[in-house]
Amino acid sequence: MNLKLLHEPETEDPILSVVNLIDIFLVIIAALLITVAKNPMINPFSKQDVTVITDPGKPTMEMMIKKGEKIEKYKASGQIGSGDGEKAGVAYRMKDGSIVYVPEGQAAN
Repeated sequence: MNLKLLHEPETEDPILSVVNLIDIFLVIIAALLITVAKNPMINPFSKQDVTVITDPGKPTMEMMIKKGEKIEKYKASGQIGSGDGEKAGVAYRMKDGSIVYVPEGQAAN
């Protein structure tokens, strides 16, 4: 009796590894699609207005504003807090969260 025929090692089908790779790619694509859908700046179906500020208060500050389908990008000039101007008044935050502006000369000391 020939025992080699009874205990033949299983050979792996090469197409199974290709199917496994396809499954992995499908999971990666699904994760990327979910990420895009949750990001309001790149989601074409999002109707909400979004403002994104990067590096706030630094010379490299940038601001992106999305209104509907229009996206505007602004860069800081690097001269934060400089320019010709004068104090125009004082703003007060009330207990209810609203803000009241009082022009210069009428502000209570």
